[in-house]
Amino acid sequence: MLALLQSGGQWGGRELADQLQVSERTVRRDAMRLRDLGYDVRSRPGPGGTYALRPGMKIPPLLLTADEVSTIITSLLVLEAWSPDDATAVTACAKLEQVLPRKLKQRAAAVALSTQVSREPPASVDWNLVGTIADAVATSLRVTFDYTDQHGRRSHRTIEPYRHFLRQQRWYLIAYDLMREDWRIFRLDRVEEVATFPGPHDPPIFPWHSIADWLTSDFGATCEH
Repeated sequence: MLALLQSGGQWGGRELADQLQVSERTVRRDAMRLRDLGYDVRSRPGPGGTYALRPGMKIPPLLLTADEVSTIITSLLVLEAWSPDDATAVTACAKLEQVLPRKLKQRAAAVALSTQVSREPPASVDWNLVGTIADAVATSLRVTFDYTDQHGRRSHRTIEPYRHFLRQQRWYLIAYDLMREDWRIFRLDRVEEVATFPGPHDPPIFPWHSIADWLTSDFGATCEH
């Protein structure tokens, strides 16, 4: 319905109902919901009633529920508490507030005011590195990097990344090591000089039902701590 109204002009209630394949009662209900989210939907009631967005209205780009806003704000507060030297969570929260409708902005402010995160934070993480790994996983790229293990030994690795995860306040990467032809776990804070490259990429299937199962098995004992 919002997409139709954004196309401009006046829309009859029956016309909207036909386009959306719903009843006119549903059209009226959805119009009320859009108003609750901060969209200025103008309507003319009665037979032949019409609906339209106020001309020139700045349309918020997000359609979120109050519960979704609460979840997002809480998650950002956790990240802010865990990484006080990283301004990413603060700037993300500020940008979100700029595009929320009035009522949802009030909910976001209420959640921020009433929430206190006291959990012990994990080690800091390079979010640019996390983003590079995420892109590599999503686009089937291989990754090379220099790695220093727990004994101070340096090596150069070429891997096919699978997942990065947080465990016992440390960030790790699980990947298939092409040189060793086996699965390995790497601590992200010991990864340096990262580069990605394409190539013949037929990713091996992770052999366990979940990472948690693997970590508690003998197979998962080979970790690059």
